[in-house]
Amino acid sequence: MRRRTAKKHIILPDPKFKDVEVTKFVNSLMIDGKKNIAFNIFYDSIDIVSEKSTENGLDVWKKAVENITPAVEVKSRRVGGATFQIPTPVRDSRKRSLAIKWLIGFSMKRNEKTMSEKLAGEILAAFKEEGAAFKKKEDVHRMAEANKAFSHFRF
Repeated sequence: MRRRTAKKHIILPDPKFKDVEVTKFVNSLMIDGKKNIAFNIFYDSIDIVSEKSTENGLDVWKKAVENITPAVEVKSRRVGGATFQIPTPVRDSRKRSLAIKWLIGFSMKRNEKTMSEKLAGEILAAFKEEGAAFKKKEDVHRMAEANKAFSHFRF
């Protein structure tokens, strides 16, 4: 058991939009501590999104993250020698981090030329409720629905 709960880190808002969520996203996007490059990638992709859609790029990004945020997930639990997939509701902080992870991960696997274009493409796809990240959320929800019968095993 832990003696005390871990302290939450204070995350400063980003310089352009003054939004903490943007900084959290950029921190996940960052590789090898290159935060400036991560910010440039994010801002370029937001510009591409606002060019391709009629709305504000940041609003499209927020709606896209909201569209791929899961409500339930399955966790493995061993009961009497058998392992069951038990659907459990997702904590708020984990919801956001899962959505961000999926958006970045599936944008890296896309076939556009630069990371900014890949990220912009995945943001637009998630905004329209399509694309790989949205499909991942649907798969997670489908798994939870299929295993609803085991929800009484929840701790």
